[in-house]
Amino acid sequence: MLLKLTLTAAALALIVGAADARSLEEAKASGKLIVGIQADNCPWGCLGSTGEAQGFDAEIGRAFAAHLGLEAEFVPMAVANRIPALTADKVDVLIASLGITAERAQSVQFSQPYAENTLFVTAAKSESLPDLASLSGKSIGVPRSAPMDTILTKDAPADTNIQRFDDDAANIQAMLSGQVQAVGSNQFYIQRLEAARPGEFENKFPIGALYQGIASRLGEADWNGAANDFLDGFVGSEGFNAAYAEWLQVAVPDLPDTIDGVSFTVAQQ
Repeated sequence: MLLKLTLTAAALALIVGAADARSLEEAKASGKLIVGIQADNCPWGCLGSTGEAQGFDAEIGRAFAAHLGLEAEFVPMAVANRIPALTADKVDVLIASLGITAERAQSVQFSQPYAENTLFVTAAKSESLPDLASLSGKSIGVPRSAPMDTILTKDAPADTNIQRFDDDAANIQAMLSGQVQAVGSNQFYIQRLEAARPGEFENKFPIGALYQGIASRLGEADWNGAANDFLDGFVGSEGFNAAYAEWLQVAVPDLPDTIDGVSFTVAQQ
């Protein structure tokens, strides 16, 4: 009986959670699009001096809202809180430098990609780290549960001392303070390290590339369809290219049409 009651309570919780999720039409009726964005990871997403959302993801969010005829309302969050905030219906979508992976596609529905992010091992120029094998016995920082964590946990030598931090800012600070000898980084860490201590650090070798997508809840064809429709028209446009140049300051890449283990559209029942 207790098991039956527990299962019933769990089922009711799922129903209530689903009922709290806003549909696209409900969002349009409210006049606003609620977007989850990172708070401390420019040039992707961060907050300005007056608290306004800035960065490339913020530009994507505002353009998506305008495409829907809405105002964008941003909810800043840490790396680890992104998917939980979406699945708990705190935001309508995530535009929060969320890399598209098959593992994450079990929890959220990704759109087609809108940006690329190359991943590296980064360290002081004085460190000789030419490849993964050279990480043996070294301490390396990663943002907890981020793709850098997944890749290096899988591929680095078994005796690598992988230290996990709550977010990118803490990972970078660990590098600057000497707490770790290297970090798993994205293509923008080097800019932040250079600003802190010019000429001291460099990207040693790449460990992969991620593609960012707009994430909605599983099964929500309305949000997923709207995101893909928006990106079909916006990616490659003058506004998109200008935002890429302003915030990411790298050439606009060729974005993939497919990613293994991921569907960019809600599966038809």
